Amino acid sequence: MTTALNYLALTLVLAIVQVIIAAGAKRRQDGTQWAMGARDSEHPAYTGIAARMVRAQANLYESLPIFIGAVLLVHITGHEGALATWGAAIFFWARVAFIPAYAYGLVPWRTLIWFAGVVGLVMVLVSLI
Repeated sequence: MTTALNYLALTLVLAIVQVIIAAGAKRRQDGTQWAMGARDSEHPAYTGIAARMVRAQANLYESLPIFIGAVLLVHITGHEGALATWGAAIFFWARVAFIPAYAYGLVPWRTLIWFAGVVGLVMVLVSLI
């Protein structure tokens, strides 16, 4: 498996980790009673770290389909050069760093880390040209 595909696999694992992190933060606020119930009512309004972890997870899920497609296209077309590899690495590590930056409201670092991830994604896409 290529390095870019390895970073794709790691990013998919990270997506699952973010589900677990967000769920854990939400359970500290709403308790397991609500989570294990029928959920017929609206969930409680999350605040603080729980709300930020939900948004961080959603943020990853917005860019994840593009990243998956870009890495798979790079692999299929044989454009797996240094640009694609570095781009995938930057995207992944920026997404890892984004979690604590968002959790603790590290301004402006959260935005700068997010932007680094976008740069990594663009690098993978540009390698297709």
